[in-house]
Amino acid sequence: MSFGELDGGIQPLDGGWSGETFLAETGGERSVVRVFADPRHPPQAAEIQEALHRLVRGLLPVPEVLEVRRADLDMGTPALLVTAFVDGVRGDLLVPDLNEEQQRRLGRELGEIAATLAGMPFLTAGTFADKELRVEAHALDLTDWVESYADRLDWSPADLEGLRDVAADAQSLLDAVTRVSLVHSDLNPKNLILDPETLSVRAVVDWEFAHAGPPYADLGNLLRFDRQEAYVAGVLEGYVSARGGSTSEALDLARSADLVALVELGARRTDNPVAARAHDLLLEIARSGDVHIAPEGSDRG
Repeated sequence: MSFGELDGGIQPLDGGWSGETFLAETGGERSVVRVFADPRHPPQAAEIQEALHRLVRGLLPVPEVLEVRRADLDMGTPALLVTAFVDGVRGDLLVPDLNEEQQRRLGRELGEIAATLAGMPFLTAGTFADKELRVEAHALDLTDWVESYADRLDWSPADLEGLRDVAADAQSLLDAVTRVSLVHSDLNPKNLILDPETLSVRAVVDWEFAHAGPPYADLGNLLRFDRQEAYVAGVLEGYVSARGGSTSEALDLARSADLVALVELGARRTDNPVAARAHDLLLEIARSGDVHIAPEGSDRG
């Protein structure tokens, strides 16, 4: 199927902030078209995502890749990835209405997904450079990371100092973790397609930000905003059942690892509601000195 052959129309897909994901139909079959038009995407962005789908297929549920096209800089055409449409409901639309038993059951499955990703090793941390998933290595220290975003956060000196203290404590915990694994980097209910009846995960989608990094990063993402007690307990149980350790240790490391994403999101808080929410949570963490503080208006997990 070629992008030029779409005969049933194309429309933006609900739920994304990039403006680059579309629902399409051709020959009576629906598909999802991801166009990598933003110049910040590398030329091989679509090929990297296709490779990631192949890497995890059979271990995690992911949509079938139907077509992949590399960007043509001379022609000015963006990279393109077409995947099969997976019927179901986004997790973020279901989680708020689940009872405690359902929250715990779903949480456990999501924790197992995070654990599966954490069990897929890489030798070094970094971003993926090409379709062979070659890693462009980079070392990341949270204290340096905070300094690199300090001007963009535009906080008071006291708030920045609070964040520096939290980052130093978090880095001391993360220094004990020597393993590197595959990180989806946007693993949360919004990027999970669920069966609305059984709550089983039908697809893990949106691998745009995947990289090699800390094995607790995806766990931190799962627990960032969704703080219902039963859900949090289920996620942690699912994770440690596969990866070992204690739930309290896993939670400490997850929230510490998630500071990387919170800092980057918070620095661009005007981009979208998720970034704004991340900024507000990061500010609460900096002022309280507690990575476990719950976002305003949520139940503490």
